[in-house]
This record gives sequence, C-alpha cells and structure tokens, in this order.
Amino acid sequence: MKKSNIFILIITTLFISCTNPKQENIDFSSIQIDGVSLNKNKHWKANIETTKGVQKMLNSMHTFSKTEDVKAYHQLKKQLETQFTDIFTNCTMKGEAHNQLHNYLKPMIGYFEGLEAKNLKTCKENFKALHTHLQGYANYFE
Repeated sequence: MKKSNIFILIITTLFISCTNPKQENIDFSSIQIDGVSLNKNKHWKANIETTKGVQKMLNSMHTFSKTEDVKAYHQLKKQLETQFTDIFTNCTMKGEAHNQLHNYLKPMIGYFEGLEAKNLKTCKENFKALHTHLQGYANYFE
C-alpha cells in the first residue's frame, strides 16, 4: 500500500475514533474556512496541545526555504503529517468544539497530497493554500 494511502487511512481512523481530539500580505483575520463556524460569534476553546500543534506546522511552513525543489516539498509533507498526527493523538476536546476542529483539519489532507505532487507548480499551490489555511486557525480557535 502506498505511504500516502496509509496516512489517509490513519487520519480517517483518527477522525472516526478521536474522542480526545514565504508570506504574502494577506489579512489573515478575514480567512473563512468552509465548514467551520464560530461559537455564537466567539472562538472555540482548543486544548493547548492542538494550538501548539498548529503553531508547529506554521513554524515548519515559515522555515521552509527550498521552494524550487519538489523533493523538499515531499519532505515537508512528511514533517507536517507527523505534526498533524500529534494534534489528533493529543486531542482532548469534546462536543461541538471538537467537531469544529475536525472540520478545520479535514481539508489539510488534500493539501498534504498536493505537497507530494511531482509537479513543482502543484506543490507550490498546495503550500500556499495550506499556509493560508493554517493562518485561519486563529479566526476560529483560541
């Protein structure tokens, strides 16, 4: 089985079984993420491990410098997947906050797949989309 298929299987299993759950000038406060909503116009309370996990992913994106190397994007994908899995492993959120976190995290799987593309343009597009998505975390969670 292909490594990416194994990753998707693991993440899908975690989604089902989780009971503990270069920058541009962009106004990140206006980022809207489909399927994610606020808690009566307030941020959802996230556990500290989740917030730290998202921050680690952002840090990995910010320090990524080999933007013209397809294989570097593949390595970044592996690093981000590990950090992503850590978020699930340390998830203690419950209720609707937990559901909203899953809604926020699900689209990342597609971005990870795009980082594994053989085409540099596709890698770059998914890098940019994932970076924007990660920046949107602060619009929904605290």
